Amino acid sequence: MKDKYQKIREIVEKKMQGLPPSHDFSHVMRVYNLCLTIAKHENKVDLEVLKIAALLHDIARKEEDLDSSGNTDHAVLGAEIAEKILKDLGFTEDKISKIKHCIACHRYRGTNKPETVEAKILFDADKLDSIGAIGIARSFCWQGENKARIYSDVPLKEYIKENLVGGKLNGKIKDKSKHAANLEFETKLKHIPERLYTERAKAIAKERMRFMNEFFLRLKKEINGEL
Repeated sequence: MKDKYQKIREIVEKKMQGLPPSHDFSHVMRVYNLCLTIAKHENKVDLEVLKIAALLHDIARKEEDLDSSGNTDHAVLGAEIAEKILKDLGFTEDKISKIKHCIACHRYRGTNKPETVEAKILFDADKLDSIGAIGIARSFCWQGENKARIYSDVPLKEYIKENLVGGKLNGKIKDKSKHAANLEFETKLKHIPERLYTERAKAIAKERMRFMNEFFLRLKKEINGEL
């Protein structure tokens, strides 16, 4: 198995070359490590399924980023790509099915819901990497990559209505240049803790959100010249 893990890691790292810092291979490894941390507090976790799903969960990230139509879902496509990789490496149909499920439902705005403990752990780990200090760093990386804003004082309801698909809180962003780090926090990141499944992830999220809340309160004061 060690050789197979290494082979999968090499495939993923090569496939993700050239992706911007907000969603590159380092994100995959942080999620992988968080999965192992959370798994220690859960029962009957298939670590083989979890580790491989964590390594492969963003295998189709580049395809989604390159699709200007917005129709590509990297979670769904990633599950399909993973299936071929795993078949070539000789994994059983049962393992492949479980790994595909984890990958297909790891997305925050996806419609597929995690049903297994491994899928729930991967979902939680992926979300945790969006909050806290690393979440702030990734958020500002994303703003730079998409020529978005550091801060926007547009009323939240107005922004959601005008720039999120369907005028819904979890809708896709229409014009990324109108987005901002504080809007990402208000429309998505602050809601992550309530979407988590595992108790360990919820505990980690509580501490990370405390830090984020303090940061964005401070940012607003500095933007307004109060500090």
